[in-house]
Amino acid sequence: MSQIDTYRTVVNSLEGEVFKDRGSKFIGYVFPISNEDQVKPYIEELKSQHHKARHWCYAWRIGMEEEEIRFRANDDGEPNNSAGQPIYGQLLSFEVTNVLVVVVRYFGGAKLGVGGLINAYKTSAKYVLDEVKIVKKTIDINFKLTFDYEHMDKVMRIIKERKLTIIRQQMELNCVFELSVRKKEAEGTKKAFEDLRCLLIK
Repeated sequence: MSQIDTYRTVVNSLEGEVFKDRGSKFIGYVFPISNEDQVKPYIEELKSQHHKARHWCYAWRIGMEEEEIRFRANDDGEPNNSAGQPIYGQLLSFEVTNVLVVVVRYFGGAKLGVGGLINAYKTSAKYVLDEVKIVKKTIDINFKLTFDYEHMDKVMRIIKERKLTIIRQQMELNCVFELSVRKKEAEGTKKAFEDLRCLLIK
């Protein structure tokens, strides 16, 4: 079975179109995130920007492989599973990760019922995910490579042939490179350097 080493994510923040239902307004926002600590500042920023709104419901999904995926859905005072889960459902539908979607609601005076809320939050999340740029990225692994200067030409040849990225390098008594390699190519790359008797540390 081939190893999946790509994921889909967004590259920029975006405000979506306004969805309206019986006087209530719903505005979707999407943000690229890489960790949970980034969520709260975005929520606080939207609360400040929309201080007259009633609810700031959201869902996020972080991680690039199934065993590492983490997520959260928050209804922010709306009936259980009427807001956060519909938003999260759109993250799954668009197959994106490392993404936060927030939907801000201005209450219009009429209750929408659970079905109406589910539709409103789902649609608002879909609007903004339809508009934002979604890209496919590779899952990369970093290695630290230690070798003697005599191997420099051979090491650089492997780096060039395999199109590896040198993240940082240190040249003192010996050479230390930190390399980024695509996950599915990691084992082959590791073996190529080990054949040179380089010390490779994941």
